[in-house]
Amino acid sequence: MLLPEYVLEGWSTSLPESFTPEQVIDLYADHGTHEQFHSEFKTDMDLTRLPSGKFDTNYLVCALAAVAMNLLRLVGQHTLHEPHSPVRHPAQRRRIRTVMQELMFKAARVIRHARQWVLALGANDGAFAVFERHWHQLDEAAGAA
Repeated sequence: MLLPEYVLEGWSTSLPESFTPEQVIDLYADHGTHEQFHSEFKTDMDLTRLPSGKFDTNYLVCALAAVAMNLLRLVGQHTLHEPHSPVRHPAQRRRIRTVMQELMFKAARVIRHARQWVLALGANDGAFAVFERHWHQLDEAAGAA
């Protein structure tokens, strides 16, 4: 009497009837990945609270954040398996926060020398070498197009 004899699972969907139950289950199987990307968009891009009460302003902020997120994902994917790439563990992709912390946020000094301004980065920063190599690949690709 403690355990039920029958277990009933039900699914409700708004998909057209042309989808079979197996196709619906297959579509739902990867919902965790979607949730993870949504979480990254909100937390890593600091969009948990939108800046304005106006829809047009918030739409523009979300559109610009989507462009930034796509660029950061591009950098993260293209620099994942390069030599000297900062990797803490084997992974298939990097979170947006990790890309920003390890490849974008760099300590630097602005120096005035010989009537020129110079941005001095750490000489032993392997992550900058990875980013610089990737930047040159993108620059060459843009020049070829």
